[in-house]
Amino acid sequence: MLLVYAVALLLGGLFAVNAVFAYQSKHIDPVFWATIWYQFKLLPIIFAANVMIGFGVKFMYKGFGNLTFALTLSKGIEILVCVIIGMMFLREMPNWKTIAGLAIVVLGFWITKLK
Repeated sequence: MLLVYAVALLLGGLFAVNAVFAYQSKHIDPVFWATIWYQFKLLPIIFAANVMIGFGVKFMYKGFGNLTFALTLSKGIEILVCVIIGMMFLREMPNWKTIAGLAIVVLGFWITKLK
């Protein structure tokens, strides 16, 4: 059950952070003060997402007992979230190279768990 909480917290936090930056890149002018004002308004969301990611990694570490694997798995989840956010906000459809890259990442997870 701890791993379910970990993945849910990681997904929530990573979706929040990546959505903030994807929205910024698409809808906020790349002017210094406009960007600062946008980031300032969204500080509570960034803070909450940071806490969610931190607890997600902590619970994943408790579940697996291996920090390297927990951090690697969280990066894999982040890559998946980035692909989904790219599809949602930027209308970027993944091609075969994206799918091949994700398959390599999954293969890497499998290799790291071999005993």
